[in-house]
Amino acid sequence: MALNREAKAVVIDDVSAQLAQAQSVILAEYRGLDVANITELRKKARDAGVYLRVLKNTLVRRSVAGTPFEMLADKMVGPLIYGISTDPVAAAKVMNDFAKANEVFVIKAGAMPNYLMDAAGVKALASMPSRDELLSKLLGTMQAPVAQFVRTLNEVPSKFVRTVAALKTQRESQSA
Repeated sequence: MALNREAKAVVIDDVSAQLAQAQSVILAEYRGLDVANITELRKKARDAGVYLRVLKNTLVRRSVAGTPFEMLADKMVGPLIYGISTDPVAAAKVMNDFAKANEVFVIKAGAMPNYLMDAAGVKALASMPSRDELLSKLLGTMQAPVAQFVRTLNEVPSKFVRTVAALKTQRESQSA
């Protein structure tokens, strides 16, 4: 179904709004996938917070013009599905995991602001930990010294109580 001028403008505005907040854009060719597989991919993308759509390449070229993702315009050839994410790793992870399970789903390219990646670069990005994983590791690293300090402080009264209990049992055994 052909889009009229107003519908095209709405699509361009929608994609431009997503690109304004995006940290990564991944392009993949979906030729040969059936509806069930694409529905599964959309569900995984939705759960990961990835904006995933099949779009006309000409409309996306207009949307990326003047943005940090402008270098992707040359890669927009063929039937493509676009994954746009505010988390730099999320779109790459979702689409790379799906590509492992479906050999007809081929990752073509990707981009981070002002940085173009080929398919190997997208796979390398997908192997990195996500923002949430990195934050949890950082928090654990920051909490470790404090937790150790608290355990050390707690050990002093505990040792005193154990010593008093040992003396009490020793004196009870001597008096009996």
